[in-house]
Formats: sequence, structure tokens, C-alpha cells
Amino acid sequence: MPTPLASQIQEVLPRTRDAYYKLVLAVGPARSGKTAMLTELAAQHSWPRVNVNLRLSERLLELTHRQRATRVANILDDMVRSEQSDVVLLDNIEMLFAEELAQDPLRLLQFLSRNRAIIAAWPGGFDGACLTYAEPGHPEARRYQTPQAVIVNAGDSDQAEAETRGEEMA
Repeated sequence: MPTPLASQIQEVLPRTRDAYYKLVLAVGPARSGKTAMLTELAAQHSWPRVNVNLRLSERLLELTHRQRATRVANILDDMVRSEQSDVVLLDNIEMLFAEELAQDPLRLLQFLSRNRAIIAAWPGGFDGACLTYAEPGHPEARRYQTPQAVIVNAGDSDQAEAETRGEEMA
């Protein structure tokens, strides 16, 4: 029997079919079941699950600090494209928030989701209107009002609510 979070993801995934961004974010704090859900979906559907921190750090090691910020988007795009799947699961995305990479993580995930569905585990919070990562004042903190993505709250699976936010996604 699928976990409630995995079931919710499967229910909202069709919403992305005709959307400009085919992005589903499972949002919640550490140990809220995001990785287990991605593992379950990968096993059920044979969708590839990418550990972003591990794979990206391996590819960035050979680059200078200056090159890392300019190439990270292309490296991540190559990693996702190489999976040759209509749905790719992204886990452990914290590295995308690193100051030295100078990336906008949500924009990067949106870019990746233009040609295939991306289901990503977002370590943070969603209050119904605002997507966050880290506490205000933290150097890597991010705050997005009405993000263009389908959001599933992983924090409390009994009360988790799937919502589409932002401009019309179609």
C-alpha cells in the first residue's frame, strides 16, 4: 500500500501534464518522509531517483570555484536528460542553495521541468502561499511568494494538502 505522501504525489502529477513547468515539490522538514516517498515512487514506476548533492558534487570537484557557478545549471540539466525518462525524482537538493554556486534553486528546478516532470524533495516549508528554505537571516535562506509549482506538504501527511500555486501553469 502506497504511503499517503506517495499517493498524493501520484494524484497531483497529472496536473503538470500540460503545464509550462512540470514541477512537483514535496515540501517538508528533515525526516518528514520525502526520501522514502521518492524511493517508493522510483520502485513502483521505475522512475530514476537522482541524489543531487552526491552527483553534482562529484561533477563540480574538477572545476574551479569560478567555473562552478557558471556550469552548475548545465551539469544538472545533463544529469536529468541522461536519465531518459518522462519523470525524474530529485532528492537531496540542498547543494543548490549553496552561496558559492549563486543559483536560484526554484528557477533551476523550473528550468529542468520544462520538458519532463520533475518531482523534487524540497527541504523547507510551505504555508499555503510562501515557499521557504532555511530561517530568515541564514545566508542560504530563500523565500518565494506564490511559486509556480505543484506543492505537496510532507510535514504532516494526515493534513498534507496538494496545491497549485503561482500563475496559471497551463
